[in-house]
Amino acid sequence: MENARRTQAVLTARRAGLVACTTCGRVYPQGNTTCGRCGSALSSRDTASLQRVWAWLVAGMVAYIPANIYPMLITSTFGRKQENTIIGGVVELFNHGSWGVALIVFFASVIIPIGKFIAIGYLAVSVRSASAMRGHGRQHLYEVVEFIGRWSMIDVFVVAILAALVQLDFVATVHPGTAAVSFALSVAFTMISAQNFDPRLIWDAYEADDT
Repeated sequence: MENARRTQAVLTARRAGLVACTTCGRVYPQGNTTCGRCGSALSSRDTASLQRVWAWLVAGMVAYIPANIYPMLITSTFGRKQENTIIGGVVELFNHGSWGVALIVFFASVIIPIGKFIAIGYLAVSVRSASAMRGHGRQHLYEVVEFIGRWSMIDVFVVAILAALVQLDFVATVHPGTAAVSFALSVAFTMISAQNFDPRLIWDAYEADDT
């Protein structure tokens, strides 16, 4: 009885016999295939959404491996060349007493990317498995993924700013390493993965939880 009341309380567009255009937002009765306002194709659900999510997520994880192996920053001071990986740079910042900056770099370059990999993967699994996550937990996780995505490029921005400002010929120069490109690609791929996730699948999973 309680499940029946909860199911009736959740009214989705599909249950109401409606389909919305994902481009302009106009709503049509189900059965329409083309938006009369913008000409986009109408679909109640993106059936290939999860396939694209997994494909881009795997690509991001693959690109993240060289991002941690190769140097992120190449510095030259009085002719002495030094290469630092992400973790190496964090350790060096700690050794120089810059604990706050080291924590920011570690959080932005390690915790956020790995957390985003796990979150997107778990979200994709949860919409197909009621035992993985129930109720509004999926929606909260999706909002977290969307929120942290804007901070993913902070490490690349730092490298780009340093490379632009610190160019003092023989005295000191800073150049981005191979890892900077790999890290940027990894972030871009995970952002595309998150964007390809169809949030309407969350409502389908929510309905399945209540039945």
